Amino acid sequence: MLKRVRRPLAAALLTFCSALLLSRLTCRTRPSQGQRSERSYEALLQQHEQQYLLYSANLTEQICRLKEELRSEILPPDPVELEQFLQNQLRRAQSGSGDQNEFSVLPFDTFTLHRVYQMETGLTREPVETAPLRPDRRNDLNGALEAALHLLNQPQAGDSQHHRAYSPKHFCEGIFRTEKDKGTLYDLAFRENSVPDFRRLVFFRPFAPLMKVREELMDASQILINIIVPLAERLDAFRQFLQRFSEVCAGQDAGTHLTVVLFGSGKIQEVKRILDGMSRRMKYRNVTLIRLEEEFSRARGLDVGARSWKQNNVLLFFCDVDVHFTADFLNSCRMNTHPGKKVFYPVMFSQYNPEVIYGQHVPSAEDQLVIRKDFGYWKDSDFGMTCQYRSDFMNMGGFEASVTGSAPEDVHLYRKFLRSRLLVVRAPSRGLFHVWHQTLCQEHLSRETLKLCLQTKALNEASHSRLGRMIFHQQIHHHLHKYISSRQS
Repeated sequence: MLKRVRRPLAAALLTFCSALLLSRLTCRTRPSQGQRSERSYEALLQQHEQQYLLYSANLTEQICRLKEELRSEILPPDPVELEQFLQNQLRRAQSGSGDQNEFSVLPFDTFTLHRVYQMETGLTREPVETAPLRPDRRNDLNGALEAALHLLNQPQAGDSQHHRAYSPKHFCEGIFRTEKDKGTLYDLAFRENSVPDFRRLVFFRPFAPLMKVREELMDASQILINIIVPLAERLDAFRQFLQRFSEVCAGQDAGTHLTVVLFGSGKIQEVKRILDGMSRRMKYRNVTLIRLEEEFSRARGLDVGARSWKQNNVLLFFCDVDVHFTADFLNSCRMNTHPGKKVFYPVMFSQYNPEVIYGQHVPSAEDQLVIRKDFGYWKDSDFGMTCQYRSDFMNMGGFEASVTGSAPEDVHLYRKFLRSRLLVVRAPSRGLFHVWHQTLCQEHLSRETLKLCLQTKALNEASHSRLGRMIFHQQIHHHLHKYISSRQS
C-alpha cells in the first residue's frame, strides 16, 4: 500500500522539477522588455543615421556638380588654371599699369570707420562720404574689415596668454580701389594706441570671395621720413610752415628729418635764425639747411635735397611751405610706400579763400582743416607732393632738368613711375592740406599764360556755387527785393 502512494508522489515531484527547470531555462534565453526596447531604439538610430549620411552625400554631390557647372561657364574649368587665373588678376591689380598719362591711373579711395574720402566727386557729390554710407559700399567695406579682424584675432601657435584682441576701434585707415576687369584691392592698417606697430592686411576680391594676400607687421617708429622743402623769398609762409611743422613733427612724430633747400643768399641769416629758434624751442635737432646760389627751381631743390642724404635708404616726402600735414598723414606716408614696390602720390585737399568762405569771422587755422565741398576741393591735378624711398627716386633718375614742354618736372617723374613696375598709390589724404595763398597774375605774362593763371586763381577762390552767387549777386538782390515788394503789396 505504501509503494502505491509513493509512486504517484514521485511522479508528481518529477513533473514539478521538470517544469521548474524548463521555466528557468526559458527565462535565461528570453530577453526582458527593457532589453527589447533598447535594441529596437539602437536599430532605429542606425537606420536614421544611414538616411542622413545618404542625404548629406547627395547634397555634397549636388554642390560639387553646381560648382563645376559655374566654373565651366565663367572661369577656366581646371583648378590649376583657376588658381593661375586668380593669381594673374592679383598681380595685375598690384602692379603698375604701364600707362604714360598721369590721369589714366585709377586712384584709390581712403576710408575710416565712418568716412570714405573719394576722388570722383564731380559737381554733385561731396569729397567725403559720411555715415550712413551707400548700402553696397557699406557692406563691401564692412566685409573687408570683418575679415581682417577675424584673421587678426585668430590664435596663433606660440601665442602667449596676453594675445592682442583687435576691434574696430583699432582700425586706423584703409585704401581700396575697384578695377572692373580685375576686382577690388583692399589695404587695411590696424594699431593699438600704446604700441608703435601697425598690422597691415591686404585683401583682393576678384569678384568672388576674399582671398588673403599677405599679413605683415610694420614698426612705424623705425621708418624715418626726410621732409624736403625748397624755399626762396617767402619767409612769412616759411614761419607759418615751421609753426605747423613743430607741432606735428617735434610734438607728435619724432621720426622725421627736415631738409630746407634755400635759393639765393639774401635771406640766409634770417632763415638760420628762424630754424635755430624752432630747434631751441622744440628741442628738435634733425634739421639740414642747404644753400644754392641759383634761380629758384622747385624740382632742382628737391633733387638736391634727396641726393644730399648720404646715410641709409630713407623715405622722402617732397613738400612745400604752403602745405599743412598731420601726424596721420605721416603714418599714411609710411604705410603706402615700400622700396622697390610702391610709391605714394597723395591728393591733398586745397582750401578756398577763407575771407570769401567765412567773411569777417575767419576761424583759426586749425579749425579751417575741414574737408567739405564748400571749403575746398581735392587737388587731383597736382603731382608735386609725394612719398617715395630715395632708392626708387634715384633708380628713376630723379628730376630731369632738360625736360621741355608744358608738363612740369614732377609730372614727368610721375609718368616714369607709371611706366615702371612699381605700384603708384594715388589716393586722397585726409591729413594733407594746401593752405590758401594769394595767386598773383603778372601783367607781363602772355595772353595764354595769363588766362591759365586767372583760371587757377578763380578755381582756388571759392566753390562753383559760391562764385555763382558772387557773380549773380545783383540779380539775386534784385529778385529778392522784387519778391519782398510783391509780398507786402
